[in-house]
This record gives sequence, structure tokens and C-alpha cells, in this order.
Amino acid sequence: QLQASGGGLVQPGGSLRLSCSASGSIFSIETMAWYRQPPGKQREPVADINSGGSTNHADSVKGRFTISRDNAKNTVYLQMNSLKPEDTAVYYCYVISIIRGLPFEFWGQGTLVTVSS
Repeated sequence: QLQASGGGLVQPGGSLRLSCSASGSIFSIETMAWYRQPPGKQREPVADINSGGSTNHADSVKGRFTISRDNAKNTVYLQMNSLKPEDTAVYYCYVISIIRGLPFEFWGQGTLVTVSS
């Protein structure tokens, strides 16, 4: 129901743009977010954006990554610039949808980002 794309291999200092689209069965989306899980480490939040467009970014990515969303397309993006080897991780998109007044969480399948020379 969440389809993420855009990962790949990039050199340090390079850029990538991740995308994640929610299928039509997911609607009334309140929060869209990106998490990542570096090799051998726990999953951690990267950035989130609410339906009003307010955003939060982890300190480790501030000034380098930017989250955005297109509500008409139910799609969230993560523009990643000035990538560092420590950004290497599987990136997951995450959505909170309000259904009949209750919050439901959805996770994407993950897309691998490798930053290496």
C-alpha cells in the first residue's frame, strides 16, 4: 500500500530523492514520515510532515535533507543532499491515516541508500 523508490548507490557529497506513494486504499493521511535503519542499528526517525505542511527533521540531517509532500498524489518525498557515508541505511516511509476517527499506521517496504566512494 506504500511504494517507496529512489534509493541507490551514491558518492559522498551526492544527492538522491526518495519518493513514497500511498495507494488509493490509504486516505485521510495526517502524518507522512521517513525513518531509516543503518546496518546493525535500530530504526530511527529522519523527518516528518503533517497535513498542514509543518515539518521536523532529525538533527543529523538538518540543512541537508528536506521532506515534502503532494497531498493530491498522496506522495511524500525526501530530498537528500550532501550525503555522507553515515547516511547509508534502508529508508522506510511511514504514514498515519485517520479512518473513522482512529489513527492507523502503515509502513513502506524500504529502499536502500548506500553512500560510498
